[in-house]
Amino acid sequence: MAQNILKPFDEQYCIDTFKRLLAADSTTGMYEDIQKVLCEILDELGFPYYLTHKGGVIADLGGEGNTLCVTAHLDDIGLMVRHVNADGTLNVCPVGGLYPFYCVTENVRIHTREGRVFTGSICRTPNSIHVTEEELRVTPPDFRKNVCVVLDADVHSAAETKALGIDTGDMIALYPRFELSGGYLKSRFVDDKACAAVLLTVMKAMKAEKAVPGRKILAYFAFYEEIGHGTVWLPEGVKDILAVDIAPVGPDQNSDEHKVSIFAKDSRFPYHWGFTNELRDTAIREGVDFCMDIFTPHYGTDGDASVTAGYDIRHAAIGPGTLNSHGYERTHLDGLRNTYLLLKAFFER
Repeated sequence: MAQNILKPFDEQYCIDTFKRLLAADSTTGMYEDIQKVLCEILDELGFPYYLTHKGGVIADLGGEGNTLCVTAHLDDIGLMVRHVNADGTLNVCPVGGLYPFYCVTENVRIHTREGRVFTGSICRTPNSIHVTEEELRVTPPDFRKNVCVVLDADVHSAAETKALGIDTGDMIALYPRFELSGGYLKSRFVDDKACAAVLLTVMKAMKAEKAVPGRKILAYFAFYEEIGHGTVWLPEGVKDILAVDIAPVGPDQNSDEHKVSIFAKDSRFPYHWGFTNELRDTAIREGVDFCMDIFTPHYGTDGDASVTAGYDIRHAAIGPGTLNSHGYERTHLDGLRNTYLLLKAFFER
């Protein structure tokens, strides 16, 4: 479909903003650094905002009445130190939906409660296949049994590791490993920092054009989506919530890295029929390259959390087609562009 040339996508700003968000480790629950970065961006753009008590940022895009809350989350899946092993390595548990087969051999940063940061790697135990019996080749990795974090430090005992200040409950963040090649954006945490970057790019364009939304719009940047309670509280007056999140690509999916998906249903329940049709009608009218899709059996958005919290709201979700969800993810700039075009058109309708 033809793109609407009257609403150009600031591709470079979106990429730069995504990289800026990636630079702040934000494993779910560890939100202070990413909140600071986001507030700096909002200050630069000139939007008023306020902070929620538990961690989150809500920006006011203007407009009057019938409040739409659009949300993109900035927390990342990661790990937490479960306990320090006898040999000084770290036994870990997942924070959010991170699976061992998607992160073994990755580099990490360990954040202590005192604010110190150490580096390390996620390893199998035993970790060298050349000097290990055949079972290492066939036994699945398991955080509880045969996966650990090895520190980039000369430690050989639990006491030596603890002497560094590392202990149970410390947060572990994976390196994002951003790359852009052939229009394909590859990185951890496309879910959902790329979508947040798209939303911020829309906000930048609206500010530059002095565009007034057709209704009151709040941009809710939540920090607890990966564990299910990012937007269980909403500001007074919200009538609709629109989640901007990745659309996982798979063998049975319509989603495509070059398109924006409009979600019909996820693993919990269908999205609101009327609200979803409004998004679909907007995409058709604006010539946005989109598809409808259903995401089961392991997918949900912050919009679901708001509905199950008991709010009398309509909920919907859109996002760019994304490969390798919760692993080393990949999308295309076309998918980000189409998400931008649909968002901007829907805000100004």
